[in-house]
Amino acid sequence: MLVNLKEVMECGIKGGYAVGAFNVTNLETLIAVTDAARETGKGVILQYAEVHQPYITLDVIGPIMIEFAKKASVPICVHLDHGSCIESCMQAMRLGFTSVMIDASSSDYEKNAATTREVVRWAHSVNVTVEAELGHIFSSDGKTSQSEESGMGKSDFINVEDAYTDPEVAKEFVKTTGVDALAIAFGTTHGIYTRKPVLDLNRIRAIRECVDIPLVMHGGSGLSKEEFQTAIRNGIRKINYYTYVSLAGGKAVKKVLDRADPKDNIFFHDIPLLGIQAMKEDIERAIRIFSLEV
Repeated sequence: MLVNLKEVMECGIKGGYAVGAFNVTNLETLIAVTDAARETGKGVILQYAEVHQPYITLDVIGPIMIEFAKKASVPICVHLDHGSCIESCMQAMRLGFTSVMIDASSSDYEKNAATTREVVRWAHSVNVTVEAELGHIFSSDGKTSQSEESGMGKSDFINVEDAYTDPEVAKEFVKTTGVDALAIAFGTTHGIYTRKPVLDLNRIRAIRECVDIPLVMHGGSGLSKEEFQTAIRNGIRKINYYTYVSLAGGKAVKKVLDRADPKDNIFFHDIPLLGIQAMKEDIERAIRIFSLEV
């Protein structure tokens, strides 16, 4: 069933676990996520990130995501991930998305708050929830996620300590904007880790004590089960997880193709099935970790 972010996270909030949020880049990813949700019996968040536009556009995949969510036997939220501007969020809402993220974290505090407040005003009028970001979540090359995804400021690097979310600033931001969920920076990064991240897991607890909305982890791929579950126990309620899902699908296809006899006929329609199965298994494992079941 199609629900908004508050509704899909209700069980997680009551149960003290986190809901998995998985990016959709094609039909195969969508099938893997929704099949995993059905088999685990857990609600999930289907996300479309603007950075994935080269693979498929929002206007093409968005309606299909919504249709899959409506037909699902578990609660599913359809969410815009890292919306770069108000117009992007409005487009997603017009398509029927039940939640949007406005990411103005590369701007100064005042601009971030003002932009977020405007999106919240429009979204709440149509029962759409809003996530925002405070602090700077790095990519695996040390740049902030926003600069990497927008293609701007690629040479700019930020001191890690300055990038972490400040609990008191988070309190003021939530009060000022009325946002429904907050992505916070505590040391995770987007992409494949080239070195072990330095996580400030206690910062999650400190922010949790200052705000009463769900906290979101971006850059979740690559952490250990223990790190995920400590973050959840400290207050994380939504976890974005994509890189290692896609990697699992790619590895499964590569493994079969590497073993194939050069004389064998390889049909393209068989290849997606390999990726779907591998991605589904990885998503199921992640959902169980996020649900504190393993």
